Amino acid sequence: MGRSCDRDSAGAQQPPPTSYPPPVHHPAECRSGARRGLAWATGAAETAPRLNIEILNTGSELMLGRVLNTHQQWLCRQFADAGYVVDRQVAVADTAQDIQQAVREALSRADLIVVTGGLGPTSDDLTRDAIAELVGRPLREDPAIVAQLNAWYAARKRTPAAAVLVQAQVPEGATALPNAHGTAPGLLIEVQPNPHSPTGKAAWLVMLPGPPRELRPMFAEQVLPWVQRTLPLAAPFVCRTLRSTGVPESTMQEHIAGPLADLVSRGLEIGYCARPGEVDVRLSARTTGAECLVAEAEAVVRQTVGRHLYGEEGETLEAAVVRLLGQRRLTVAVAESCTGGRLASRITDVPGASAVFLGGCITYSNDLKQRLLGVPAEALSQHGAVSEPMARLMAEGARTRTGADFALAVTGIAGPSGGTPEKPVGTVFIALASASDTAVKRMLNAFDRETFKHMTCEQALEMLRQRLLAGGGS
Repeated sequence: MGRSCDRDSAGAQQPPPTSYPPPVHHPAECRSGARRGLAWATGAAETAPRLNIEILNTGSELMLGRVLNTHQQWLCRQFADAGYVVDRQVAVADTAQDIQQAVREALSRADLIVVTGGLGPTSDDLTRDAIAELVGRPLREDPAIVAQLNAWYAARKRTPAAAVLVQAQVPEGATALPNAHGTAPGLLIEVQPNPHSPTGKAAWLVMLPGPPRELRPMFAEQVLPWVQRTLPLAAPFVCRTLRSTGVPESTMQEHIAGPLADLVSRGLEIGYCARPGEVDVRLSARTTGAECLVAEAEAVVRQTVGRHLYGEEGETLEAAVVRLLGQRRLTVAVAESCTGGRLASRITDVPGASAVFLGGCITYSNDLKQRLLGVPAEALSQHGAVSEPMARLMAEGARTRTGADFALAVTGIAGPSGGTPEKPVGTVFIALASASDTAVKRMLNAFDRETFKHMTCEQALEMLRQRLLAGGGS
């Protein structure tokens, strides 16, 4: 086949702060107070016409749920980072009828259509033929591609099967995009005239091979530069994502919607993306002066809920914690029971974590709590393994034995059994020990086991982050 099968609610409400120290870097024209390009006088957004882009992913394996479609996320991110916004995505099976129907519909709306998969040499690679038939472009064998295919196989001391040469078939008038990482070239076609559009406007079709290791470099090195040259933006698109933890999605909106209302009237777009324990706030604009508009919005959000913001774009909470520890030249260790090593794993997922993370203990059993952390047997008998005193003793034991500046400890009931009326399933105690004191929080994470562990680690990391931001040393 011409594609690869290896494609790749937040915590309790807290009151927002009244200020946030980190500065927001505004463009020069924003800092100077200029308002060039924005319709400030009327309050209406001066939005320029934008390119309509659609993505069509082909593959029966996608429809059967056998493969995760990572093309949709990766392509959208590449477009967005370059200032373009994808309007629609569709996935269809490997049938000529489905592919043609989807492309026909896209041609009725879009200026640019990117089709992935189905360009290889096997019987289910139908994209090239189906689209050529739809747009009335007969296929011709391209001698240059035949030569490239022969050279590719010769370099690997292999003889190409006869079916391989089907990849040299190019629709009349199309441009072939060389594939430096595989055998199937991409294809670029201008559909002009376009009988599928109500207005007859021209449209462009881009066909890309399915395997990510072929698609990604072809798009980044050939397609995106071509888009920027041929279909330049009428107005800039600016998008910034601020990542938060500890505030539910609805509460986040309640806090920031009012302060941002004036900017929304000027063209700002706000989006929210909730995950367990976290909420991303997406600020974007596609108007003239978008950079200033988004910068002002970011300043408002930081002013309103700043203490809950731990990073931007793709930064993780654990990366933010490692960064803060590194800046302060402090270290941390962990003692885990109910999370089974998840907390240490998240920290060590961050490059450079070895500079700040000394190690940890997974003390699932009471015996190991005593032997590895020095927890007294009488404390276990008196308070139980899931208790405030036990979390405190675990954190202090981990800190004493590792010599770390901080130690985090977690102990809880992941469920589905083991709860009591006093300590229901989901109960967890999180402790943070330092040279000066040990703080303990009791939380209730009444979720499935996987989400319970995720949320508990999230809360532990945030507990340490807040301590570091407050200026707490060891």
